[in-house]
Amino acid sequence: MENNKFKYKIITIPNVLSFARIALIPLFIWFYSIKNEIVPALVVLALSALTDVVDGFIARRYGMVSNVGRILDPAADKLTQLVVMTCLCFKFHQMIIPLALLVVKEIANGIIGLIMMHKNRDALDSKWHGKLTTVVIYLTTVIHLIWSDLPLYVSYILIGICIFMMILSFILYTVRNVKIIKGEEDA
Repeated sequence: MENNKFKYKIITIPNVLSFARIALIPLFIWFYSIKNEIVPALVVLALSALTDVVDGFIARRYGMVSNVGRILDPAADKLTQLVVMTCLCFKFHQMIIPLALLVVKEIANGIIGLIMMHKNRDALDSKWHGKLTTVVIYLTTVIHLIWSDLPLYVSYILIGICIFMMILSFILYTVRNVKIIKGEEDA
């Protein structure tokens, strides 16, 4: 249920929750990288994930879906993922591969998003594969955070699954977005 009165609003409950997720990022960095305290860092990450679920629920349940929220929510996800992966790279050097892929994927998606905005398209909702990729990224990073002496082969398996989902989602979003830009598919 979408309510058009929220479409162009910036300050909504879901958007405030997304802003809060972004504000939690420096706290995660502080606990994980500076204080080397894993439990508080995990609590911050869990709080971030909880606000992500709650903001999505409120937006859909109460029709508070806005164009800003359609951009802000995934941006908060990606910023959190980038920071967590970057922090993990110092201990798990192999994390650089999904981190680099995430950066390339998000730059490409950003360019496509700008093209769509230029063609006066509204921001688009995320799809199942994007949500699943987010879950896989969070599971991969949380397991690396919790399991300090993670065997290398387990790390590579998790990272491989993560990379597979990132590539699959990127391809599926790109195909959808190109079709929309060409006018072959409705948003």
